[in-house]
Amino acid sequence: MMDRQPLRPVLSEAAETLAAAGVDSPRVDAEFLAAHVLGVSRGRLPLIPLVDPPVVERLRELVRRRAARIPLQHILGWAPMGDITVEVGPGVFVPRPETELLVEWGLKALAGVSAPVVVDLCTGTGALALSIAAARPDAVVHAVEIDPRALSWTRRNADARVAAGDTPIKLHSGDATDPSLLSDLDGQVDLVVCNPPYVPEGTPVQPEVGVHDPHHAVFSGADGLDVIRHVVSAAARWLKPGGAVGIEHDDTQGESVPALLAARRVLTDVTDHTDLAGRPRFATARRIVS
Repeated sequence: MMDRQPLRPVLSEAAETLAAAGVDSPRVDAEFLAAHVLGVSRGRLPLIPLVDPPVVERLRELVRRRAARIPLQHILGWAPMGDITVEVGPGVFVPRPETELLVEWGLKALAGVSAPVVVDLCTGTGALALSIAAARPDAVVHAVEIDPRALSWTRRNADARVAAGDTPIKLHSGDATDPSLLSDLDGQVDLVVCNPPYVPEGTPVQPEVGVHDPHHAVFSGADGLDVIRHVVSAAARWLKPGGAVGIEHDDTQGESVPALLAARRVLTDVTDHTDLAGRPRFATARRIVS
């Protein structure tokens, strides 16, 4: 009979391997991988003192993949966003935890609005749109994506959320830079959210991003603002009086993105927000009430 091994030193070994590979959060990633192998939540790992040798070998295999800088979410097959998870994999941008702050802000902006109309541009996995739809079943949520591969992930996740009982979202294959995009919604939208490509071309990025995230979902021109400029214009024409827009941005764009919003006469209450590390992360504004 094979001897069972204590889980704690196995996790420590995994974390050391990931740290040596330059992974930012080696212990956390090791625990997520162990939980994945064991089929439990990460929080239940302390309740599992011993593991079988096949579990150890499977974990080591996944740790080797993560040490090769394959995104953790690709290995797990999912990423969290607010109160939901979305499936992820090759061909779509992996949602980051920082974007949950934009979801929280968006839901607060919709407080007191009945049957709101929401547009999520550059939706990717659909994480933003689906998390808002899950929290606001009365909302009509439009999700826009230009990349067919990414849109297939959106559809997969949207179907899964409908199966879970959420209100269906409306999917659109469209270009955020198209000035005629969703023109039938002009003046009718309560909330626009967007996590666009915003990294300036040529900026060094981690392998998880540079190798595995689609280039067009990360980089956006010399200053990173090529797509954001169009998002601001779209929001200005879509929003109804009092409607709100929130746009995630690079931590170097804490002044430039608010400036783009402030330059539009119809937008007011321009504010920039920081992430949990205190870095500039997303900018918001409201359509003036005339």
